[in-house]
Amino acid sequence: MKRNSKKMFTMLVTTSLMGSLVVACSSNSSTSTNSPSPAASAGTTTTTTPSGATAATYPLKSDKTLTYWGELPGNVTGVKATHADIPFFQNWQKVTGVPLKFTAPPTNQTTQSLNVLLATGDLPDMIEYNWQGDFPGGPEKAIKDGYILKLNDTIDKFAPNLKKYLKEHPDVDKQVKTDNGSYYVFPFIRGDDYLRVYQGPIIRKDWLDDLGLPVPQTIDDWYTTLKAFKEKKGATAAFSVVSVPRPFQESGNGAFAEAFNVVRDFYIDDSGAIKFGPAEKGFKDYLATFHKWYAEGLIDKNFATADGKALDANMASGATGVTVANAGGGIGKWQPLITAKDPKGVLIGAPYPVLKKGDVPFYGQKDPANAPGGSVAITASSKNIETAAKLLDYGYSDAGHMFFNFGTEGTSYKMENNYPKYTDLVMNNPDKLAPAQALSLYIRGNYNGPFVQDKRYIEQYLAMQTQRDAVTTWSKTNVDKHKLPPITATPEESTELAKIMTDLNTLVDEMTLKIILGTEPVDSFDKYVEKFNSVKLSRAIEIKKASLDRYNKR
Repeated sequence: MKRNSKKMFTMLVTTSLMGSLVVACSSNSSTSTNSPSPAASAGTTTTTTPSGATAATYPLKSDKTLTYWGELPGNVTGVKATHADIPFFQNWQKVTGVPLKFTAPPTNQTTQSLNVLLATGDLPDMIEYNWQGDFPGGPEKAIKDGYILKLNDTIDKFAPNLKKYLKEHPDVDKQVKTDNGSYYVFPFIRGDDYLRVYQGPIIRKDWLDDLGLPVPQTIDDWYTTLKAFKEKKGATAAFSVVSVPRPFQESGNGAFAEAFNVVRDFYIDDSGAIKFGPAEKGFKDYLATFHKWYAEGLIDKNFATADGKALDANMASGATGVTVANAGGGIGKWQPLITAKDPKGVLIGAPYPVLKKGDVPFYGQKDPANAPGGSVAITASSKNIETAAKLLDYGYSDAGHMFFNFGTEGTSYKMENNYPKYTDLVMNNPDKLAPAQALSLYIRGNYNGPFVQDKRYIEQYLAMQTQRDAVTTWSKTNVDKHKLPPITATPEESTELAKIMTDLNTLVDEMTLKIILGTEPVDSFDKYVEKFNSVKLSRAIEIKKASLDRYNKR
């Protein structure tokens, strides 16, 4: 057993070193608080013009081909090979009048590929990337180093739609700029709180019913449930999650760890202090619990190397009855597979666990209105700044809002009683593509991009009542009290913090795996906490505190 555990640990470390730590926003984008006009995605549209901005009439008359670098949408991987093959990106060029040449990094190698790209100095006009969370030194450093453009003047002159939205939503405006007041991307914005929650525990409700068990609430309930799933339902991987590139990576959103009042990240405790979850006693209790579950065969024995495909297989085969995933890309993807095998099979969202019945979960998944994934920067070396800005500003116009969220009228949606309803092409695709895949061919509303996501997208994307109920269930947490807002460090702090976090994350991954697998005792947790301190955890907390103070003063 220990030999296999060590092999699993080695495999995961190797995978982590080779893979990129990409922030995946499989989630759902933003929503406009206004009701945009149902302008078709074709035809001529004109922007509104705040003082100082230049109005644009679409389609633009551009005789230049602009270059665009960004990751291929995950939902179309295996369906289409390039951006140029995807109808949305074809139509985006038509409605804006701007020809585009796309380049995509290999799947799960975005960060490494960007580093290579930046090193060449031969940059495209636009780069889609999480500059806030994934670029060493943060966006101010990227601006200072001459990689991306500070957009303040550009937005004033050429992006009237984005400027208008930010003026009307000062809470979002605070999130999309740096502490120095620099705008640096055309952001992805979730326009409604309902769009900000999309992930949590998922369980086989039919199994619970067969066994006469309630939906689990406490950690003890979950233990009882998992034992029953294993012993009476033959679930060989009763609890399984994706652990690549990070073991039990959903614990970063609080899943199960929050029952012990911690999270695998920085958070604000009840006293208002910033804490790092893996250094707190609650995380030791979380690891001890998961070690017990693993030792008793309740957790997928191959969890350390489990990726999305492995989890799909476990869910479809009935090996797994509990996981942590999204309402759309999880329940929506697996429910048809489960029903095909067992017509009575039903997946539902379960509450985030607590220790004492009746308590409100300490934490949970909830994104800020501005989710950094899908945001687009204009490079400082671009010779086509005005055209790029107008292209990107289209997503915040009324017509662009409809196009990004619903696609092309008559193809991917039709208006019914002033409501944009998706057609069967995307919801019941004739080629048997799942709605998530079909939608991603024609819209960006179900993942991210430079636009404001519309709540009416999620109302249809979550076609099953169980999906909508799951979001409601997962929303009942105290995450707003404990989650840090989207703070940013200074370039100097970011460089220092990046080094500290590399060391911390390596230690946390090692600690998590070794304790859960049993290659080290639970009490070795204290040794790891000492190591955290030796790699300057206290300094990381200082930087987070300084960043939070600056954010609150924006």
